[in-house]
Amino acid sequence: MRKGIAVFVLMMSVASIAQTTANTKAALSPAEQSIAVAQKLIDKNAKNFEAYNALALALSRRARETSDVKFYDQAEQALQKSFAIKPDNFDGKRIHVWLLLGKHEFAAALVEATKLNKQMPDDVMVYGFLTDANVELGNYKDAEAACQRMLDLRTGNLPAITRAAYLRELFGDVDGAMELMNTALQSTPPAQAEDAAWILTQMAHLKLTVGDLAESERLSNQALTTFPGYHYALGNLAKVRIQQKRYPEAVTLLQQRYQAAPHAENLFDLARALQLAGRSDEAKKAFAEFEQKSLNESYRGDNSNHELISYYIEDAHQPAKALAVAEREFARRQDVFTRDAYAWALYSNGRYDEARKQIELALAVGIRNASMFTHAGQICLKAGDKTAAKAYLRQAAELNSIGSDVARTTLAKLGTKPQMAR
Repeated sequence: MRKGIAVFVLMMSVASIAQTTANTKAALSPAEQSIAVAQKLIDKNAKNFEAYNALALALSRRARETSDVKFYDQAEQALQKSFAIKPDNFDGKRIHVWLLLGKHEFAAALVEATKLNKQMPDDVMVYGFLTDANVELGNYKDAEAACQRMLDLRTGNLPAITRAAYLRELFGDVDGAMELMNTALQSTPPAQAEDAAWILTQMAHLKLTVGDLAESERLSNQALTTFPGYHYALGNLAKVRIQQKRYPEAVTLLQQRYQAAPHAENLFDLARALQLAGRSDEAKKAFAEFEQKSLNESYRGDNSNHELISYYIEDAHQPAKALAVAEREFARRQDVFTRDAYAWALYSNGRYDEARKQIELALAVGIRNASMFTHAGQICLKAGDKTAAKAYLRQAAELNSIGSDVARTTLAKLGTKPQMAR
């Protein structure tokens, strides 16, 4: 048996056992069921390194279900026990890369995944990790090549399909991304409720980016039915409510999400919603708490620096602080979203030509994002290129998504009829 298949086979057996007990343990999530089964295997044989690998994998899945980073630490502990039994086992090292990605240590993940790829050049999931790390670092050509290799090695495999969908979104093909995500959804086993909810949430996000609020709402609600209380789906549905100007409902949804996943970025979204709902005192308190939480994690890989940059520019009006955070994050990664944040920070500090260079490098990837187009339009205005500014702002307005209202307002000030909402 190839080393790269060992954990996959074990996890299939774990999933099978978990499914047979699902009727009696309906309250347990798929990850919790897998954790329980892996623990039973360990109790039966404490020298079973593969069982510790399975436990680490299940714990990492639980981290995604809950957005609770403590499960990553527990997964690392399980891996250490696996390595103590069988040092340098391939599956353990592969799961370690997954944990690095989960903790947003993208550069380290790329180094480790590259080593594993040399050791096992036909392992599908290692190519998945290479895709993930390169995407997050902004190495899109390398990410595309790794994803294509995944598909070549095993046609139609779900991990490759979902990664290909995300790349299509980044490259501007939202319809193609939706098609691939729908294929993934149809191929997801009914027992994998969190996987299905995650895919549905990604589909809802895609619909939101092109202004299809009704479909985004439907898909978000379907995700919440599939996996009740799912924090990702709550966040997406809140964005729909904000676009619908149903601010009190957005606040309620974001309060639920923050209670389930009390991370700084989630508190930032809640503060913004409180502000929109006219609850200024609560918003002020939430922003202050967010700033402190965000600063505490700002130097870690898993941080809320994008939100902190936005806060310093648009809420606290402290552009110098925004640029300091943006420069630090940009030194770590140059993906399109970090370039956008960096460009906006440069703009807020009056460095318009540099800002234009960065926002245009981000958009050159192909992404169609209303907020980015709006930033590009405003940056070009300050850089003295009104023609380019209008072109970017029109693209933002046509998407009828988050950022489109600002683009329409700016176009109106320029004496250009804004695109009407669809």
